[in-house]
Amino acid sequence: MKHAIASVCLSGDLRQKIEAAAAAGFSGIEIFENDLLLFDQPPQVVKRIADDHGIAIVALQPFRDFECMPAHLMARNLDRAQRKFDVMDALGTSTLFICSNVSTQTIDSRALASEHLHTLAKLAAERNLQLGYEALAWGRYVSRYEDAWEIVKQADHPHLGIVLDSFHLFARGGDLSLLAEIPGDKITLVQIADAPWLDMDVLQWSRHFRCFPGQGDLPVVAFMQKVMQTGYDGYVSHEIFNDEFRSSPGTSTAQDGKRSLLWLEDEVIKSTPDILAPPLLDQHNFPPSPSVNDVEFIEFATAGDSRKALLALIQALGFIQTHQHRHKDVALFRNGDVSLVLNQEPDSFAQNHYLVHGTSVCAIAYQVENAEDMVRRAEYFSYPGFAAHPENGEMRIPGIRGMNGELVYFVQALAAQRRFFDVDFMPLEIPAPTPAYAMRVDHITSGIAESEFLSTSLFYRALFGLDIAQPQDLIDPHGLIVSRTATSADKKIRLPFNMSRSGNASTERFRQNHAGSGVQHIALHCSDILNYVKHLDPSVVLPIPQNYYDDLDARYDLPDELASQLRRYNLLYDESQTGHFIHFYTKPINGLFFEIVQRNQYANYGEANAAVRMAAQARL
Repeated sequence: MKHAIASVCLSGDLRQKIEAAAAAGFSGIEIFENDLLLFDQPPQVVKRIADDHGIAIVALQPFRDFECMPAHLMARNLDRAQRKFDVMDALGTSTLFICSNVSTQTIDSRALASEHLHTLAKLAAERNLQLGYEALAWGRYVSRYEDAWEIVKQADHPHLGIVLDSFHLFARGGDLSLLAEIPGDKITLVQIADAPWLDMDVLQWSRHFRCFPGQGDLPVVAFMQKVMQTGYDGYVSHEIFNDEFRSSPGTSTAQDGKRSLLWLEDEVIKSTPDILAPPLLDQHNFPPSPSVNDVEFIEFATAGDSRKALLALIQALGFIQTHQHRHKDVALFRNGDVSLVLNQEPDSFAQNHYLVHGTSVCAIAYQVENAEDMVRRAEYFSYPGFAAHPENGEMRIPGIRGMNGELVYFVQALAAQRRFFDVDFMPLEIPAPTPAYAMRVDHITSGIAESEFLSTSLFYRALFGLDIAQPQDLIDPHGLIVSRTATSADKKIRLPFNMSRSGNASTERFRQNHAGSGVQHIALHCSDILNYVKHLDPSVVLPIPQNYYDDLDARYDLPDELASQLRRYNLLYDESQTGHFIHFYTKPINGLFFEIVQRNQYANYGEANAAVRMAAQARL
């Protein structure tokens, strides 16, 4: 695929948009007419800027309200088109996009639309220009690509083709099967946009909620598979209208746009290898496949009195120090299959992280099948690496910088069932007792900024190969929190991430305490939570109001003993069609808290109790 991006996707003036697109590695850019109108230099200068940055101007768009207008307006429309052709010459582009008419004066006639487009294509041919006709999802009479294709076919001119836009297609429930009928050489350009599934006005959905492939819920991979099977070999270009993109730095948005096309390309070719001839398939630069299997350890940056508070909390939760690092002030605490590393080594990444964020999660290590492959996959998507410098005899654990400033480590299995701590750590003389309950990491939740929400979705999907759930609203007493979850197919990796526009909601309070985004919440699964909580110091548990339990009694027909235990130990409860969920939360340290959960054929996260938890935390 040849990668392009429309200037409307990026913030800044037209020069800055071109610079950002070129820096991200795009080979083409569509010039959105409004961006040109607002720029203080003539089209010739825009061309020179693009040439200087080695990026082609692949199209000028959009040309609005052209076809099917009354006869007395068509002469003006044709004159307007000639003026746009002059602009195209100055820009050095040969392609103009015409979007289906939305004017109230539009005449409902496919034959007339074909006639008008044929006339315009003849004028374009005289200047060796190409036209692309696109069905807007809110077009007055042409809103489906199937209708646009019929009009292009009837117009029957070699300088007229169709523009295929994934958003417009899916917004109108388009049938992908018709794409097979469109010859690749009649597709002028393919525009790609993802979006969350929303039940709302199509125009508002389009103008505010489009996003890059991999950040939304539309079946963009299936769309591109069908497009590639037509033999199309032109540009695939982003056309994204998004409030977040308009307010974010253009360089970072463009970089995510490039990553998303790399991800899309890889998904399409891996799932449909027959779309490429064998020589091209052999030359394709596939990234290694993702191979993240589980959480290996969670590392905390801490020091001084803050360390004492964290230490008291994790010891109350049953964690025992089992190992000490051979060379550094780093301690390992374990409980079941959960490993927590407390790092207060001077002049280290962890201590720099602590100086900025206080006691916090500074790294998460994941078990992977091939650590170097995961690093190469990160490089393919331009996620920055982290150069560790192990001392003699230490295990080399490759990693990258995560989305929130923490490190992401990739730990490959060692021979003879050895673990990372068998290499870098010394076991303490007194072995840890066998835990009475099986413990494992259930999920790790991050609190992030609104501007990071879509980038985080792409990070977990592209790099980790995780599935991304649709956004879900959580009601905080001080505002709305929007949550998504990245999950592996076997559910061993569950990574929710939350954002809020309210400065007083729990996510933003955490970010204020933490001085930025990061891990807010670590949930651990316990095999027998009712017995576990009986031996727990109640002072570390988040208190839940009795009104919650009165309502619980009304909603569920729980056994008297269970209902009594829930009240006594500040446990929360939820049910699904398949099972039930019992959980409790600890009081936070620097905004960071733990949750202990027990799943019984239950796949959710106790979302019904989120408001109760957030209200209880707000009272602390």
